[in-house]
Amino acid sequence: QVQLVESGGGLVQAGGSLRLSCAASGRTISGYFMGWFRQAPGKEREFVTGITWGGGITVYADSVKGRFTISRDNAKSTVYLQMNSLKPEDTAVYYCARFLGGSTDYTARKNYDYWGQGTQVTVSS
Repeated sequence: QVQLVESGGGLVQAGGSLRLSCAASGRTISGYFMGWFRQAPGKEREFVTGITWGGGITVYADSVKGRFTISRDNAKSTVYLQMNSLKPEDTAVYYCARFLGGSTDYTARKNYDYWGQGTQVTVSS
């Protein structure tokens, strides 16, 4: 089992910044691609960003490109999401997840096997 715990969410004004953390325990996230998703009220959970095990490759949804940065510290089994220039449309519950592998589609929820409980991000206008 892998336990993923997100933290760092909160209420911020438009244009502000937040840094989310996703700490893993139990069986590690070592060797795995990790992703962040978000789910706004009444909407489907969507892919935001992901990072390879070594951190050498990162991918972003077009909606957050240039504003969000994903990183990881494997020694701490932690993945981070730095969110800058936040917009009201970024308001959502943010989840981290471990990519199961066996597929090249890292944007699909079904390809992730472990999920955190989520952290709420609210951006006021």
